[in-house]
Amino acid sequence: MSRPFRFGVNLLDPAPADEWRAKCRRAEELGYDVILVPDHLGMPAPFPALVAAAQATERPRVGTFVLNAGFWNPALLAREVATTDALTGGRLELGLGTGYTRAEHEAAGLPYGSPRERVDHLERTVAELDRLLGSDDHRPRPAQSRVPVLIGANGDRMLRLTAGHADIAAFTGARPGDTPGTLDPLTAEELDERVARYHAQPRHRPAPAELNLLIQLVAVTDDPEPVLKPLLERQPGLTLEQAVALPIVLAGPLEDVVAKVRAQRERYGFTYLTVLEPFMEAFAPVLARLREESA
Repeated sequence: MSRPFRFGVNLLDPAPADEWRAKCRRAEELGYDVILVPDHLGMPAPFPALVAAAQATERPRVGTFVLNAGFWNPALLAREVATTDALTGGRLELGLGTGYTRAEHEAAGLPYGSPRERVDHLERTVAELDRLLGSDDHRPRPAQSRVPVLIGANGDRMLRLTAGHADIAAFTGARPGDTPGTLDPLTAEELDERVARYHAQPRHRPAPAELNLLIQLVAVTDDPEPVLKPLLERQPGLTLEQAVALPIVLAGPLEDVVAKVRAQRERYGFTYLTVLEPFMEAFAPVLARLREESA
């Protein structure tokens, strides 16, 4: 049996306290299961934003999507994770990634490193978090016996790390583009290969991981061409039909979008979908229809 769907929204825009609390409450009202915050300069600082989100809401879990591991010392990160989990009443999910934007590391005065070095650092971070937070001697203590770990991955080595250590395997559905800091979408067939490669890796976690996909664009519309025009301009090799078929794009009439979400669960196993803040309202009718069907 497939897992039930879960839906998260990644809140990107900083806001004053009242506005931040209001949009977190709106996410809860729309039915989102997880309120998420990324880890980029110019966006909200993850951990205080998540504490505020938990204080403003009752039901949703909160999480990072995803931390740039290169920004973090593992021991200091363990303190942040434990404190945030305690202050949110055990609602934290910890998302981790290598980071892919050189300019942010340079602006922060931090080494960016090679892809190998970035994965090495993430691997050390995961191991240290397991060691520190798994010790009864660590202070502070998180509220959960294990804070669920999400790892965002696409490359072979990252898929091995994810299979070995993650409670939630998050697929980006994209690869680094030719322009620094950009991502190019994967086709459905390319994502098939990445998911199969993940499943071929050895597992060390006792339970199967939940599979997540980050959706980059949502538009419930009878005419998806206008909303897909910016994507088509960035990806001149794509036709409109190919863009609509991309796994990270949900664009079309409501019934078509709902059917695509169900089909991707069957094809890939994705039961946890994350949408970006600009599409929080647009995805709401899709979420509601899928909730109705599973009730």
